[in-house]
Amino acid sequence: MEIRSRANADHYLWGDGCDGWHLLKDAALSVIEERVPPGKSETRHTHVHTQQCFYVLAGKAVIEVEGREFALQAGDSLAIPAGVPHQFFNRGQDDVRFLVVSQPAVNGDRKPA
Repeated sequence: MEIRSRANADHYLWGDGCDGWHLLKDAALSVIEERVPPGKSETRHTHVHTQQCFYVLAGKAVIEVEGREFALQAGDSLAIPAGVPHQFFNRGQDDVRFLVVSQPAVNGDRKPA
């Protein structure tokens, strides 16, 4: 066991200037803190086997799920079942920081929607 934070977690870059830190990296469960700068978004996609829960830590996010938009702010969460197309947006003026909890982990389970 060890305490994990952005300071010591495995870091990766994704998209156009976005960051991720693996706080828990296990085949059965993944917890990642991510940062999305203003005006950036993720590509629309789905996961065949993985369910996810997004929990906003700071900023304001929009998550599109099957054509419906959900506005989230700090303290809000949204669970997305496996097989459901979705896309994350930061349309605000500040970075969005959030946790994404995935069960099982998303490795190899992502496909364009």
